[in-house]
Amino acid sequence: MPKGSDPVAQPATPQLGHRERLRQRFVTGGADAMPDYELLELVLFGVIRRGDTKPLAKSLIKEFGSFEQVLAAPATRLMEVPGIGEAVVSALKVVEAAAVRMARGRTIDQPIIGSWDKLLEYCRAAMSFRTTEEFRVLFLDKKNRLIADEQQGRGTVDHTPVYPREIVRRALELEASSVILVHNHPSGDPTPSKADIEMTRQVEQAAAALGVTVHDHLVIGGQEHVSFRATGLLGR
Repeated sequence: MPKGSDPVAQPATPQLGHRERLRQRFVTGGADAMPDYELLELVLFGVIRRGDTKPLAKSLIKEFGSFEQVLAAPATRLMEVPGIGEAVVSALKVVEAAAVRMARGRTIDQPIIGSWDKLLEYCRAAMSFRTTEEFRVLFLDKKNRLIADEQQGRGTVDHTPVYPREIVRRALELEASSVILVHNHPSGDPTPSKADIEMTRQVEQAAAALGVTVHDHLVIGGQEHVSFRATGLLGR
């Protein structure tokens, strides 16, 4: 099979029974009843109409590590896997976008203090498995409701340029009372670096001068996170 092409349709028998069994297992038991590669097969069924999708699903899991990491993998990396073409990549990215949008929908216009777990779920869905650093700012109103979520920068595997004055300027434009800073560590280790701590201090000082509060800074690494407020790193 040519590298980078979508799988050629193959005779359906005996795979029809396998596909139906997986669908029924999903309907009756949900995603928790299935290993990652079988859940991935269900996604592939919509693109690869015939043939055995199990080898391709297992190859993707082996290459990237988990269902979530497959979805978050860059399109260019996905295309390097034999048997993967644009149609499969598009299907995976649609699922990823749907997951992020659903998680975001549970937080928008909601009081963040009472929806902290949902906020973390959204941040993980949006950033956990990125291969480069991304820096986002969540803007909150006087009732701590999320009114905007904006990406402020994207960088390398270990650095994203951040401009405190731009963050404060945008907060004033949105009439936000406070902000939550969020960025990811592609290494998977959410431990804040010295640069993270210094940058947060600069943003906090610039914001305070204009009456905007930095409510927290979250560092997302894989399935773990560090909260600057919880660890006493804010206001130092």
